[in-house]
Amino acid sequence: MLVAAAVCPAPPLLVPEVAAGAAAELDGARTACSDAIAVLAASRPGLLVVVGAAGSGQDGPYPQGSRGGFHGFGVDSGVRLGDGPDAGARPLPLTLAVGAWLLEHARWGAAPVEGLAVDQTLATGEALRTGRDLAVRDERVALLVMGDGSACRTLKAPGYLDERAEAFDAAAASALATADTAALAALDLTLAAELQAAGRAPWQVLAGAAEGAGLGGRLLYEDAPYGVGYFVAAWS
Repeated sequence: MLVAAAVCPAPPLLVPEVAAGAAAELDGARTACSDAIAVLAASRPGLLVVVGAAGSGQDGPYPQGSRGGFHGFGVDSGVRLGDGPDAGARPLPLTLAVGAWLLEHARWGAAPVEGLAVDQTLATGEALRTGRDLAVRDERVALLVMGDGSACRTLKAPGYLDERAEAFDAAAASALATADTAALAALDLTLAAELQAAGRAPWQVLAGAAEGAGLGGRLLYEDAPYGVGYFVAAWS
């Protein structure tokens, strides 16, 4: 059963070594992520699953001990998903690597950790089913859900300016703030893809996992630096 969830953005810029001189610009987001992860630890989970979107071929489960890094951004240091020996598996996709960094930064040790990367084009129904399957993995499951909102909030955004982006992000933020699983499930797949909202599939996995769990939500952070919608929420 799902007992808690933290929702965090997944830009590599959350890692100070990647952001370099711009690291201070996301200090508020990092602090909010730490607060959300503290909610996960307080829920005393038996299993934590980090969920994030990935490109084709990178989706699927990642066992504890899986490694990743940010070498493409000129950072030599790597990250590991949870404690334990090197899993020797394929490298973590970036969303899970950022999640692993957040857990290392928070000195996570409350429960075993696994990763699940979902294809960013995953259909809503399949995302919901995936979440339901995660919720029954343990008597006390927690999720760290990594994903961004639209990437079209300004002219300089990765996806340029799209007038629909602000309303999409507002709907997502409201759903995350109130733990509204029906509203998350209702996010339009096609619109999300057009707005480059990489969090849509992971959020809908969360919606499936939280069905009937009776969780409440709090929005800890909402902003659109770099023209991308970033949200941090805690459900418990």
